[in-house]
Amino acid sequence: MDFLYSIFIDPFVQMVELPDFFLQVLWEGFVAGVLYALIALGFVLIFKASGVFNFAQGIMVVFAGLTLVGLHENGVPAYLALILTIGVMGILALAVERFVMRPLVNQPDIILLMSTIGLTYFLIGFGEFIFGGEPKQMITTELGLPTGSTAFEIGDGGLLILQHIDIAAAVIAIIMVAALGVFFNKTRIGRALRAVADDHQAALSVGISLNQIWAIVWFAAGIVALTTGIMWGARSDVSFALEIIALKALPVLILGGFTSIPGAIVGGLIIGIGEKIGEIYWGSLVGGGIESWLAYMIALIFLLFRPQGLFGERIIERV
Repeated sequence: MDFLYSIFIDPFVQMVELPDFFLQVLWEGFVAGVLYALIALGFVLIFKASGVFNFAQGIMVVFAGLTLVGLHENGVPAYLALILTIGVMGILALAVERFVMRPLVNQPDIILLMSTIGLTYFLIGFGEFIFGGEPKQMITTELGLPTGSTAFEIGDGGLLILQHIDIAAAVIAIIMVAALGVFFNKTRIGRALRAVADDHQAALSVGISLNQIWAIVWFAAGIVALTTGIMWGARSDVSFALEIIALKALPVLILGGFTSIPGAIVGGLIIGIGEKIGEIYWGSLVGGGIESWLAYMIALIFLLFRPQGLFGERIIERV
């Protein structure tokens, strides 16, 4: 009976008795969820344009962050380093289009997936060769990002503490999500991206340039990766360990749907808030570490009952 009480009743009693702490947990989960959604957007961009899961998006986050910090460490001013890093991600997009995507037009999806896995390990090796393997500190202050925190009084003496960098991360992520939503739904290039994802041959037959579209979408994914690298790096260090965090986008995509921008947002928030609440209020019952596996358990349940995700499209093919 005590065990059932500790699972089904006690956590909710704690939430009611300590509302300020509960709000703090919700805020931390919200910020993590928004950043997960931002990572997932990079995957959505590539999937919409090529119909394949871009396994390299995680290492692109790391590579962009390391490039920015590495340039600054070598004497390049922060904002110039940011501009040069954007240029590097543009060069990477052109290289991927020319040497990876273009030779694989109309190849099976598994071939495209394997090519992104190969790109992942190339960027890992190249990044370690150029920047080394040690963690680096993000140039938060130099980029003008806010530091410090603000405390709000909640109830009878309770405090809600908001880190300024977390607020900035949430605002920047929301702006980027909105901009990408408009880009996909309201622009000619955005509609062309969806056409390319549906059928490469059909897109070519109506005059859509696959080469141009793929270069644009990989560059956009690179910008998303750079933004994500800055935000995550500002909250911790910039290191190759961020690649593991970036793979949290996979359960986010499974929840929201691989082709849905709103799905990436909702999925990110579910995962971010869910794993924080689970760790704080139920973690002690299973020895802790819920944050490392809860997202994947939620994704597994969705795969069993709704494999297309909350906002994904059910694809029916005639055979």
